[in-house]
Amino acid sequence: MDLEGLKSKLKQFNQEHLLDLWDIISEEERKLLYNDLSSINYGEVTAFFDQCKLDMKTVEKLDDNMSPIPKELLGSIVRTDETLLKKYQYSGLDKISKSQVAVLLLAGGQGTRLGVSYPKGMYDVGLPSKKTLYQLQAERILKTQELAANVNGKEGNIPWYIMTSDYTKEATENFFEKHNHFGIDKNNITLFEQDMLPCFTFDGKIILEKPHKVARAPDGNGGLYRALYKGKILDDMINRGIKYIHVYCVDNILVKMADPTFLGFCIEKNACCGAKVVEKTHPTEAVGVVCKVGDIYQVVEYSEISLKTAELRDDQGRLAFNAGNICNHFFSTEFLKKVCENHESELKHHVAKKKIPFVDDKGNIIKPTQPNGIKMEKFVFDVFKFARNSSFAVWEVLREEEFSPLKNGIDAPKDNATTSRHSIFNLHKCWVLKAGGTFVNDDGTVLPDLESHNDDEKPVLCEISPLISLDGEALECYVKDKKLTPPLIIEKPEKN
Repeated sequence: MDLEGLKSKLKQFNQEHLLDLWDIISEEERKLLYNDLSSINYGEVTAFFDQCKLDMKTVEKLDDNMSPIPKELLGSIVRTDETLLKKYQYSGLDKISKSQVAVLLLAGGQGTRLGVSYPKGMYDVGLPSKKTLYQLQAERILKTQELAANVNGKEGNIPWYIMTSDYTKEATENFFEKHNHFGIDKNNITLFEQDMLPCFTFDGKIILEKPHKVARAPDGNGGLYRALYKGKILDDMINRGIKYIHVYCVDNILVKMADPTFLGFCIEKNACCGAKVVEKTHPTEAVGVVCKVGDIYQVVEYSEISLKTAELRDDQGRLAFNAGNICNHFFSTEFLKKVCENHESELKHHVAKKKIPFVDDKGNIIKPTQPNGIKMEKFVFDVFKFARNSSFAVWEVLREEEFSPLKNGIDAPKDNATTSRHSIFNLHKCWVLKAGGTFVNDDGTVLPDLESHNDDEKPVLCEISPLISLDGEALECYVKDKKLTPPLIIEKPEKN
């Protein structure tokens, strides 16, 4: 070990404190700490911190430069006629059947708000089937491939790329192997890792989480572009003939995998980059909005605009800035290649203030009750600015059909396992009603189609396997003209 060389490097970047415990740790721990500290590019990470610190001081409202997405680039599932919707859907299914579409899952987060020590995708929200987020998504991929094959007789594959981190890769890999990749050919599932960055105190000191280990965190979902390039994942996509990629976040239980309608809309618009959005529920909803800032497309966080701007209405009475971001995106492979090769270094890190465990001067691990440092992360949507003119597209969908995030522990008031589970029940109940089924009580009395949404009222328990129906289609043979007593579970029989 070149300890003197390491000390010199740490002194150069004002990080000498990282060796304060050297004399009280074991020889084995010294080796681990030395290797850990030697792996850090101090010039790079301290420059990231300096940029973040500068940005924290120069936060400004963007109101004067903001404008809504131009109408010609905006589409909506509820304001598009049925003929055009079918055209978009056919276009998407056609590309899927030709194996030109991949899905890319962002699954590197630590899930600290959810309160579990394993990847979010392995979480069971309590559905009757006990299916995890990973299983639901895998089955949606299989069903989407089946629907595409039914359109023109060609059986295409949807490769599934999963961006993990040091925290999630091994557990995710083992989970998929344990479950035989949920019926997907394992050659069509590719796991790759995003980078990890040291965590800093507010005054620029790298944090030790253990006497022999630096505190690190994934570099945000915007670390995707660096990971795609470093891991040669983009090369694999190109070699497979992939032309379009659907990127999404792991925690949305209602996500549509390689949504053919969204894909078809973006393709028909000749977009290289697209965003799926939901309408904001109210002006102060804590969600970013997709809009234009100057001449570039951007997601503006709710903290970056004033209440006056948030409350603006258009001539139809809708919020002017209502395109709520749900981390659900479309990219052409050509666009991703340009971003990874030419623009990745232009993406800035953002600050996330967190409660980061650390060691005190005696080597004791302390778990703070208040934020004591920052994690630095890039955002996946920061590449929107590289889509110019008419090469960007925004597709608005219904929240109750496509967006129910799992972010918080069960004690939180929203975005938890209960709200996620109820979102599935309510959506599937609607599918059954549209297919001609009727829900009844045990005594035969008809249940109302609509709940009152009283906090004490439990939804009708109804779960339909993605292998049976992806979007409510083809359910008539199961439910039409039938009186159904909850719980209703429609699952595809296992093969003998």
